[in-house]
Amino acid sequence: MNWQIRQFSSPQDLQPVLNLWASSGPGVQLSTSDEPAELMKKLTRDPDLFLVAVDGARIIGTVLGGFDGRRGLVYHLAVDPERRRQGIGKALMTELEGRLRAKGCLKYYLLVTPDNRGAIEFYQGLGWELMPLRAMGKRIE
Repeated sequence: MNWQIRQFSSPQDLQPVLNLWASSGPGVQLSTSDEPAELMKKLTRDPDLFLVAVDGARIIGTVLGGFDGRRGLVYHLAVDPERRRQGIGKALMTELEGRLRAKGCLKYYLLVTPDNRGAIEFYQGLGWELMPLRAMGKRIE
């Protein structure tokens, strides 16, 4: 393994992470909450849950998590398509889970579109279970 995981560092990591998310395929669905100003707000809450995997100076993976004091959430996990199946996504999720556990988090969630079979299989391989729920959202901007 010639890559490592570290905490996101602003501002130098911002554009490479946005580029990675944009090139990761339909599984990472970006919205206005992923714009730079919104991500900077997120960093004021729990910066230790925004992680990047780097090979030298190049970002090859990232995970953005959150914790509200009761439950955790994975917002985005992305790995460079050329670096997939090397354990990077699993390592990012393992590190995030450890950090959530250290904060006292007992359960965390993520959203996956029903047609994203690859992601569903990946997460099931990490012990995640499908839940019979419907996600709802409301824009308040």
